[in-house]
Amino acid sequence: MKREKGLLIVLSGPSGVGKGTVCGALREHDTHIRYSVSATTRAPREGEEEGVNYFYKSKDEFQRMIQDGELLEYAQYVDNFYGTPREYVEKMIHEGHDVILEIEVQGALQVKKTFPEGVFIFLMPPNLNELRNRIEGRGTESRELIDNRMNVAREEIDLMDQYDYVVENDKVDFAVERIKSIVTAENCRKDRLIHLYKELVKE
Repeated sequence: MKREKGLLIVLSGPSGVGKGTVCGALREHDTHIRYSVSATTRAPREGEEEGVNYFYKSKDEFQRMIQDGELLEYAQYVDNFYGTPREYVEKMIHEGHDVILEIEVQGALQVKKTFPEGVFIFLMPPNLNELRNRIEGRGTESRELIDNRMNVAREEIDLMDQYDYVVENDKVDFAVERIKSIVTAENCRKDRLIHLYKELVKE
């Protein structure tokens, strides 16, 4: 039976936890999930592509998107803005597709206020030392910025109780399998399907 609406799956967690890597692997494993590309004012990292990893915007362009109501959510994180373009997400959900948002914690909590029926997953590092090693391994940030990111990470982990699920990113393949299991279970929840099957009884 075709669902009337798809799921909105929100994946977030501290910077450096591997959200992009996990989402990329998830897309390879499950081609049915649509991936929403965020907009950001930060510069592209090596290997990232416009429209694939992010839509890269100037701060003036991003402010215009805010003013025009084009963003489902947005947040400022370590001197840069991140946001989710609204149109694509709403279109896919209403067509019955599951959509995953890979966003920062501030943005996820904004989405929860306007879309509480979403599925909120917190991606957790095995420990904070491993998180620091992953950030340092990028080789793109100063020690001061890394320290700032670690302080923010501790604050974000304290917000874990705002989420429905916690997935540890110890190994990417394991994390992907856990997320796939969550999506399968959520698609089978009674409260998402009961009205459809009650219509069958009426017929």
